[in-house]
Amino acid sequence: MRQSTGEDRRSALGEASMLRWVWDGLQLCADRLWQGTEDEDGGWRVSSQKEDDPLVTVAKPHDRLLGGLLSPDFDDRSCLSRYRAVLYRRPSLHVLSSHLVSALRRYESLHRLCGPGTSAYERAVARLRSPPTPSNTSDGDAAPSVCRYIVWTPHAGLGNRMLTLTSAFLYALLTDRVLLFHRPGDDLKDLFCEPFPGSTWILPDGDFPLRGMERFDMRTGESLGNVLGRGEGTLEPPPPWMYVHLRHDYTRGANDRLFFCDEGQNALRRVDWVVLLSDNYFLPGLFLIPRYEQELARMFPRRDAVFHHLGRYLFHPSNTVWGMVMRYHGSYMARAEERIGIQVRTFAWAPISTDELYSQIISCAHGESILPRVREREPRNATTTGAQPDSGQPTRSKAVLVVSLHGEYYERIKDLYYEHDAAGGEAVSVFQPTHLDQQQSGERLHNQKALAEMLLLSFSDVALTSAVSTFGYVSHGLAGLRPWVLMSPVDRKAPNPPCRLAATIEPCFHSPPHYDCRAKARGDDGKVVRHVRHCEDLSNGVQLVE
Repeated sequence: MRQSTGEDRRSALGEASMLRWVWDGLQLCADRLWQGTEDEDGGWRVSSQKEDDPLVTVAKPHDRLLGGLLSPDFDDRSCLSRYRAVLYRRPSLHVLSSHLVSALRRYESLHRLCGPGTSAYERAVARLRSPPTPSNTSDGDAAPSVCRYIVWTPHAGLGNRMLTLTSAFLYALLTDRVLLFHRPGDDLKDLFCEPFPGSTWILPDGDFPLRGMERFDMRTGESLGNVLGRGEGTLEPPPPWMYVHLRHDYTRGANDRLFFCDEGQNALRRVDWVVLLSDNYFLPGLFLIPRYEQELARMFPRRDAVFHHLGRYLFHPSNTVWGMVMRYHGSYMARAEERIGIQVRTFAWAPISTDELYSQIISCAHGESILPRVREREPRNATTTGAQPDSGQPTRSKAVLVVSLHGEYYERIKDLYYEHDAAGGEAVSVFQPTHLDQQQSGERLHNQKALAEMLLLSFSDVALTSAVSTFGYVSHGLAGLRPWVLMSPVDRKAPNPPCRLAATIEPCFHSPPHYDCRAKARGDDGKVVRHVRHCEDLSNGVQLVE
């Protein structure tokens, strides 16, 4: 291995100083961009009573930049969905903080400075490949790096992936890290557009020194839990990288849950590279960490719209996927006066028969006036009070989009309105884009179709979704809708009532740590802070509420 020379060290120190100077300047500029109250981005801004509180914005309908959430620095043709999806969704009524907008602009500058293809990135990879040791560490080698990274690695289905990616991005915002998207196979290619202007978030796999990241688990020696278990959290020099294990089984380990404690964060802040593997929407857990509380409060004055804002910032389907969305929407949904999305998901741990679940769907849809009730069959020449004559025109048209791995629910709902008149004379059309029978997250086309269906559901005016479904969380989160939730079965039977209106649009963190960092003992994360409460659809989980 080549030894570092004095010239190399001086060069490294000089570049680090220059990068720090540039980064500090970019932060100052971004902060100043949001001083004042002029409506430059198409939004209504409301001043807070406290001088140190951020301004908040409610985007105007059809504002292509979503009130300043999106950067204007993209070529519209490279990603047709980025500035056009807003035209197909209900206007968002969720306030947007100027502090979040400033944080996003600062992050974009950092990503351009440190992202793949830059000299700073090449130097960071070189340090990862040949890290300093106690014998060769110098002031130049030990200089704090401006460019630090979190590498997200895919796991589980597309809904889980999008939720964990959003969580990782918020963590990157809080810790001044650059988010890199590890794509080990072809299944995620041509799925999303690049979210950050002037750079890429795709990790170049060719010469990256860490291999097999998708196979890391709680036994990986470099995991945060194992490093802390060995008492190496303050080791000098710090390791070049560390792995954070937040898959659903992370609570089985003694120390992986310390990610949500100061001890874990102190260890992570010392390393330049963090590799993350998770199938959890762990974002609510970041609100349990005291050091981030003030910054999160400024970014999100309302805690119940975090995924709504970050998801609409990050996830723009590729032109291939957007083409699927537009063709289907134009053919089946565009002319309807009301669009209703019904997302059905079943789980092996919560068995229920097709008949029972269909009855639950209809009971909820009729009971909550989501779908019109139907009239029993009558002779064609019969008329009754309130009945619509055969020649009458529908009073209102509804397009019902059913999204499920299976086709039975679509067929039954379609037949219901084909064989019976809808009460009130409404015209009900029922559609289902696909029914693939089983999840195939390792296939690109499957993921493209799944993302297209998520987008179509996000165009709904009313949402009816299955409990605990990450697919549903993403869809109604992007829409900004509180859905009607089909509650999980009890002893194979639908519960009573069959559904309830969700208290929040926020997804559920299914496997929170439930750990008291101060007492170093089991705790209840649903009782730690006011805005983190137990989930309605999974009692052990927690979610953000207002």
